[in-house]
Amino acid sequence: MPALPSPLPEIEVTAAARRGLPLVVLARAGDDDLAPLLGPGGADLGADWATAVGLTGKAGEVHTAATQGAGVRWVAGIGDGEPRQWRKAGAALVRAFETRASTEADAGRRVPRALQLTLPPEAGEEEVTELVLGVSLGGYRFKLTNTAPKPRLRALRLVAGEPSQLELLRTAVERTLAYAAGTVATRDMGNTPSNIKDPAWLAQTAVKLAADVPGLRVSVYDERWMAAQGFGGVLAVGGGSSRPPRFVVLSYRPSRSAGPHIALVGKGITFDTGGISIKPADGMQWMRTDMAGGAAVISALVTVARLGLPVRVTGLVPIAENHVSGSAYRPGDIVRHYDGQTTEVSNTDAEGRMVLADALGYAVRNIGPDLMVDVATLTGSMKIALGTRTGGVFATEDDLAARIVEAGARRGEAWWRMPLLADHEDAVVSEVADWQQCPPGPGSITAALFLRKFTGGLPWAHLDIAGPARSEKVVDEIVPGATGFATRTLVELVASYQTHDT
Repeated sequence: MPALPSPLPEIEVTAAARRGLPLVVLARAGDDDLAPLLGPGGADLGADWATAVGLTGKAGEVHTAATQGAGVRWVAGIGDGEPRQWRKAGAALVRAFETRASTEADAGRRVPRALQLTLPPEAGEEEVTELVLGVSLGGYRFKLTNTAPKPRLRALRLVAGEPSQLELLRTAVERTLAYAAGTVATRDMGNTPSNIKDPAWLAQTAVKLAADVPGLRVSVYDERWMAAQGFGGVLAVGGGSSRPPRFVVLSYRPSRSAGPHIALVGKGITFDTGGISIKPADGMQWMRTDMAGGAAVISALVTVARLGLPVRVTGLVPIAENHVSGSAYRPGDIVRHYDGQTTEVSNTDAEGRMVLADALGYAVRNIGPDLMVDVATLTGSMKIALGTRTGGVFATEDDLAARIVEAGARRGEAWWRMPLLADHEDAVVSEVADWQQCPPGPGSITAALFLRKFTGGLPWAHLDIAGPARSEKVVDEIVPGATGFATRTLVELVASYQTHDT
């Protein structure tokens, strides 16, 4: 197994360049005077070089130029300079560097492992934040192999154009690296194959990640404890697997606390066959990422604690493997949840809401939060509605919904608010139990309406990340596999409450 979490490049902000490090300069779309881009020894290349390589300065464009007496210069396009274009440039730069490094290593040549980048004077906190996010996440890779690892970018030195901004930019870089590390940990957990990643593994990974983090405590409960407590949903879903379920509670209590006590609840299905309502084989391999919501909650709690945010947060992750066997739960079963409410099962592949119902009920009765947010790869309907780059937000409070959307926008994750339509309330009602697990109608909406029954009337939001939690292609800082989506939003959401008066 690779190290978990995967290492990130070291990134520092300094006032002066260092001799001997390859230099990166940034080009805007439409720049005419290109010679200064190439630094000392580059003036004789100028427009001829730009024409030869087709330099346009568009975001994500990366070129190299061998300048006289100054080694290789890297030129990365930032488009019109809009902050998101900096993230795209950072991701493209790290991938181009590592591709070239692999080629050089294969040829037996010495490979540099560090770059330095000259920031233009107008580069501020927002631009540098986006650049660092792109560099940190764009080169991510997860591969189990016995071959030697490919060369990686180990360090990036940012040379500030304005010395007066040094401390501001250093703070921005440090904070962004913390968010990136959380995202990478979520990706690592999602990408770990399910022959390794059973419920016990995921629970112990939460313990490992939280070890020695100030103010953070982790408790892990097994199937015997859950049976005694009445976690009917988790036990039903996990009953078909030989690898029993777990329930993880992460408690962060800062030395001083401001704002509300927030409960974050994440779906932790370590593999989802669909159970008796079995999934088609095509694409089932992606079900190793069906615990992406739980992983995001684990990583978010670790990141919040590492940043020392003065907001009390509790994370709850019900973990199970949804498998097929003689002990699997069935359509038509009636399950009693932790809070005593009952659910009529109609589709064993709608298992996420079963485990979340237990955890939400436990939070209401035992944690006493001021508000709750759950996050889950819950419904294929949401992927159809919003695609693979945007998460869906269902919320009982306008302020909470707005905070989530704004938190995501600040950290490079897109959300769209969805309606909790009263017209479909009756569909969730069962004739033989309190609630019907998978009623007809708009699937994502009825799933959210079902979950709301277990929130005790608290302010609550449900985040459906079935689309953006995984990717099959490279898109800016996203690479194929688990994306880590929602981790940064959850941390930023907590941060938004640190000056809030309750």
